[in-house]
Amino acid sequence: MTTLPPRQPAREERDGASRTASPRRILVVDDHRTFAELLTLALESQQDLTCVGHAQSSEEAFRLVREVEPDLVIMDLQLGQEDGVAATRYLVHEYPGLAVVVLTAHADTRHLARAAAAGACAFVSKTGALEEILATVRAARPGQLLLDPELLSALAVPTNRPDGSADAGPDDPAGAPRDTPVIDVTPRERQVLELLGQGMDARVIARTLGISLHTSRGHVKSLLAKLHAHSQLEAVVNATRAGLLPDQRARSHQR
Repeated sequence: MTTLPPRQPAREERDGASRTASPRRILVVDDHRTFAELLTLALESQQDLTCVGHAQSSEEAFRLVREVEPDLVIMDLQLGQEDGVAATRYLVHEYPGLAVVVLTAHADTRHLARAAAAGACAFVSKTGALEEILATVRAARPGQLLLDPELLSALAVPTNRPDGSADAGPDDPAGAPRDTPVIDVTPRERQVLELLGQGMDARVIARTLGISLHTSRGHVKSLLAKLHAHSQLEAVVNATRAGLLPDQRARSHQR
C-alpha cells in the first residue's frame, strides 16, 4: 500500500511579507448522498477548508485517499453494511499523518470507544449544529480525542435497556455503581481531567502543566481507575456523568 507523501508546508508569498496557508483538504466518506452533498457545500463555503472528494464505501475511500491525498477524512460510522471503524483503523495504520473524524447519528459509547481505539481523533454528531462539525474539522489532529458538546452530553446520559437497567459503558459488564458515589480527585487530577476533556493526551498534558510524562501518565492512570474507565473517551463520559466536568452544551471548544 502506497503511503501519503509528507505534507507540504504553507507556501510563503514571493515577497516574503506574509504566509498563506492552503485550505485543509477534506474527504467525505458517507453513503447518504444528500447529507454528503450538503456537507460538501458547507466545506466549500469556508475559506480555510475544501472538499477534495466524496466516497460512499470504504474501498472507494481507500482509492480516493491514494489519489487526492486529503489532510482529513470525515468518516460515517455506519457505511451501509460496512464498518466505519474498520475503515478508520486501516486508514490510520496506512497513513499515520491522516486525521479521521467520525460522524455518528447515534450516541453509543461502545461504538465510539471502538472508533477511538482504531485511531479516530474526533467525533461529531450528524444531527448536531453545522458550526460544531466545522469547528471539529478545523481542530482535529492525529493523536487527539475531540468530542463535540452535543455528542458528549448525549453520551453522559446512561442508555436504558428493555429491563430498565442502565448501560454500563464499553468493556465494563459490571460498570460503575448505579448510584454514582462521590469521586475523590486531587486538585492536580482535576486539572488533568479538564485537559482530558479538551482532547489532550498525556504528552500534551505534561507540557501544559509543566510536569514529567511519567507523572502525567500516573495521573491519567489514577483517573481511569477512579472513574471505572478503560479509555480516555470513557473517562470523560463517566466524569461528565459524575458532575466532574461541566455540561458540554454550555461550553465551546477551547482549541
